[in-house]
Amino acid sequence: MSVQTSILRTLQRVWTAFLAAVGRLDKSLSPKDTLRRFNQHQWTFSDSIYIFHIALATFWLTIMEVPGFPLKLMIPILYAIALLIPLTSQFFIPATPIFAWLLTFYTSRFIPVSWRPGISVVLLPTLESVLYGANISDLLTRWTHWSLDILAWLPYGLIHFVFPFVVAVFLWLFRTKEALHLWGRAFGYMNLIGVVIQILIPCAPPWYELIYGLTPANYGMPGSPAGLARIDRLFHSNGYTVTFSNSPVVFGAFPSLHSACATMEALFISHFFPQCTKYIWTYTAILYWATMYLTHHYLIDVVAGSCLAIACFYLYLPDELKGTNALLPPGGLSSTTFGGKRSKYELYDLEEPVRRRGRGTNGSIMRDVSDYELEDSDRESDEEMDITFRSPITPGPTSATPLMKPKGGATSQAKKSHRHTASIASLIRAEERAEDGWSPINTSFNIAPAPRNDEARGSRP
Repeated sequence: MSVQTSILRTLQRVWTAFLAAVGRLDKSLSPKDTLRRFNQHQWTFSDSIYIFHIALATFWLTIMEVPGFPLKLMIPILYAIALLIPLTSQFFIPATPIFAWLLTFYTSRFIPVSWRPGISVVLLPTLESVLYGANISDLLTRWTHWSLDILAWLPYGLIHFVFPFVVAVFLWLFRTKEALHLWGRAFGYMNLIGVVIQILIPCAPPWYELIYGLTPANYGMPGSPAGLARIDRLFHSNGYTVTFSNSPVVFGAFPSLHSACATMEALFISHFFPQCTKYIWTYTAILYWATMYLTHHYLIDVVAGSCLAIACFYLYLPDELKGTNALLPPGGLSSTTFGGKRSKYELYDLEEPVRRRGRGTNGSIMRDVSDYELEDSDRESDEEMDITFRSPITPGPTSATPLMKPKGGATSQAKKSHRHTASIASLIRAEERAEDGWSPINTSFNIAPAPRNDEARGSRP
């Protein structure tokens, strides 16, 4: 199979899946439909999590300084409107944990210093040395090169911010809606828990040790792009320097949410698209290395982030999405549209035969199954009598009925009933029975040829 053919086939599958996914959407814009579903909803104990989300959002909106009051009230108003419209609510409700994480991450910069715990500078490097015998991050950054910088920048500073959307889109296109809802819960709560831990247990990252040593840190210190500053110099820009210098969580080294996100993405891809397992875990391993090479995290941060992702994935994974159920396609798609079993023609790169009737075409071989269906009487006779005990000699007609040509629709019925009932033995000895004046194959009476004159004279007395 050529590369061009493979690309065209993949694009066709994606387009087909996109049309099917759009067709499954609820396109209603009436809030009455949402209110009716709200009244019909059967509440369970798990729905109490939304009370937690309301309380958490109220707290962050209260201490939020930018945007100020009353402009910040537009955030809950717009979110409430999105929940009332069915077209948007089918996305915003499952994404509630993700919005809670984003709101927590952004608003954490406005937490008063008097409320914040002290920053630990020596905790992570001490644990690193105790658990692994050395500072792994320090060892990986002793020799740098521009090619390694590019290799570390791609997963850490570029793909990391795009890949969550890619995973969500693929789940929306090729898997059931429960898989997309699981992604929203697991990915959102994992990041929310990670940010809360970073706020409650602030720890200095490796770049702080390289710049300031082990001197005490304070919340007035700006963040640093660390190894990504080399990328800014390489591309003659300052995007990463500005972004990381104004980070809301400067001392959020533990746990590493970069490694947590990569691990969660790898778990989802390997679970719902197992044919991509080796590729996604290769990407994840490179990102693990990049977090330490760019001096943003210690190895213990990477391990903690991965453990957090694994715990959230298996905690929220329901039973109906385990095993082969994870590979079920959504409504409107067959199992072979993407990631399913391929046909024999696709496996061996053969052209699939066109179903046509006529001589000299593949249709003469690939006939419809209905042409080969036997009547009920034929099936019953085959089941009652074993072919082992059938006589190879078919008896001749006992009356003139089989010698008469049927009229009307009886012709096709007779041909259809006798088309497949002739045994191999009857076909072999057809010539012998033809000499007797009757053939089981032809429907006409065979008359023996008249003797020649010399044969006739020889027979006279």
